[in-house]
Amino acid sequence: MTIPLKSVVQPAAAPTATTYSDLNGLAALKKDPSSPQAIHAVAQQIDALFLQMMLKSMRDASAEVGEAASNEMSMYQDMFDKQIALSMSQNQSLGLGAQLTRQLSGAAGGSAPPTSTGNLQATPPTAAPPPAQSSAAESPGAGSPIQFVSQVFPAIQRAAQALGVNPFAMLAQAVLETGWGKRMARAADGTPSHNMFGIKADDGWDGARVAADTVEFSGGVATHRRTAFRAYGSIEESVNDFARLLGSSPRYRDAVAGGENAEAYIEAMGKSGYATDPGYANKLNDIMKSGTFRGALMAHSVAL
Repeated sequence: MTIPLKSVVQPAAAPTATTYSDLNGLAALKKDPSSPQAIHAVAQQIDALFLQMMLKSMRDASAEVGEAASNEMSMYQDMFDKQIALSMSQNQSLGLGAQLTRQLSGAAGGSAPPTSTGNLQATPPTAAPPPAQSSAAESPGAGSPIQFVSQVFPAIQRAAQALGVNPFAMLAQAVLETGWGKRMARAADGTPSHNMFGIKADDGWDGARVAADTVEFSGGVATHRRTAFRAYGSIEESVNDFARLLGSSPRYRDAVAGGENAEAYIEAMGKSGYATDPGYANKLNDIMKSGTFRGALMAHSVAL
């Protein structure tokens, strides 16, 4: 389902949008999407969207038992409902916005559910923190889900477009495999591997590698192992390597054939053996449906 995500927020120094059609806050939000003010504004929009859905459901229910409204009346009612929803979300929280604010700020540990590992990939648990001198650009996801999307999604969009698959499904995999960047495999000195998809360093890999503990499933039983993972010089290299794997291996033919259909891609990946976790596909779907995932995309004015 496509949900238009309207960015109508303003930074703390500017007044909050007072009409649902005001898009002037878009540029301001992009300047610092991970700031507390921007996160709070995104959370307000989630509340507003939920209120709009409630009001629309009430309108539809009343229309079934009453006289149908004209097209013009329906249009004005829709405009009125959107304005009411925005005003209510700015003056009183439904609780959804407050919870989302905590998740996007990292206060509630807004990482993805625990993941599993497979024949060609694995997900290490939380590793040692990066050195103090490491910058956010060197350590994906060190700040928040919004920051993670800012650093990872552009490369995923380019690779997904070239491959012909849904970029949001690929992003959900990166979230699941790295826990929003917080469980990425690292070298002994804390240097990030930039391995966004948990790809193992098998005998055919002649590049850099790092070792990390991981969990694999066999017969439904989880076991801990020390595994070597591929290491990359950048996020772009990691994403491109993953795209090459998808495009060149017959194992993932069905996932690529799903095209822009995210559900088809996820279902095929779950059956492909990419991960040994039997709940891998369900976890990907849960991430895509989560408020944290949608909110992080919304902060960058991306419609899911």
